[in-house]
Amino acid sequence: MKIGELSKRSGCSIQTIRYYEKEGLISLPARTDGNFRLYDTAALEKLSFIRNCRALDLTLGEIKHLIALQHSPNTPCEAVNDMIDAHLDMVETRMADLQKLHGDLKRLRQKCGQARSIDQCGILDELSPKSQRILDGKERKLR
Repeated sequence: MKIGELSKRSGCSIQTIRYYEKEGLISLPARTDGNFRLYDTAALEKLSFIRNCRALDLTLGEIKHLIALQHSPNTPCEAVNDMIDAHLDMVETRMADLQKLHGDLKRLRQKCGQARSIDQCGILDELSPKSQRILDGKERKLR
């Protein structure tokens, strides 16, 4: 199949397919006499594998490592387990960071509970430096 057909069947854009070729994630395809790329079902299966990995937010480096491991079927799968464990740790850290961000944003939103003019906005006031500033020609100490 040509690259357009592979793109439709895999759900990957043509640019993504070419990028994966360049990065060595999928093999370079055979070419027609007219220099069109010709892909087989193995390329489609590889793209499906890559898409599944990307859906889990695995990096291209991690995906390359998994592909390399697939070519060593008798190798113990501890390397795969270790990679997924490390990825889980990273996701848990990101989740904790997002929970903190969520709390910070909720607290910030409470600083301005009603419609006010911009110069009275509690959110902007909270985000401003907590030092002496000159505003509109008047000195004002921010809390």
